[in-house]
Amino acid sequence: MSVTCAYTFDQLLAYSDAEDARWHEWFAANPAALDVPFAEGRLATIRGLLVHIFAVELRYTERLCGRDVTSYDDIHVQSIDEIFDLRANARKLLREYLAGMTETDAAAIITFATMTAGTLTASKHKIASNIFIHAIRHWAQIATTLRTAGFTKQWGHDVLLSDLAM
Repeated sequence: MSVTCAYTFDQLLAYSDAEDARWHEWFAANPAALDVPFAEGRLATIRGLLVHIFAVELRYTERLCGRDVTSYDDIHVQSIDEIFDLRANARKLLREYLAGMTETDAAAIITFATMTAGTLTASKHKIASNIFIHAIRHWAQIATTLRTAGFTKQWGHDVLLSDLAM
């Protein structure tokens, strides 16, 4: 017999809010880290990856809310404060959506076009969950890339090391 354990969206919000606040403060103190190379194109630097994380949160939340989706090309943020303002706007909308999400809404299936994965069909629950998993995956890449680039003074990022009550 197995025990069913799960993160609630409230717990994921609390964990990611705390981590994001620490990263915002860290990048404000280490601005050169924003220009550390990462990949290619929009993700050429850590700055581009940060914009990507928060743009995805905004765009997927807009889909969840049934709103017009902001074009990635219309997102023009550069400074650390502008980038985290994008995050704050996306997170405010996500919080509002999750606060009103019902079981029926969570089970609703939507189909939408993505920039890189083609057309996808998924439940709103899965899309909302992906917002958090997507960000956590990229934050791990950021932490590793920055440590490799010599930015070794960080903190423990694991949920186990957080203040999250479970």
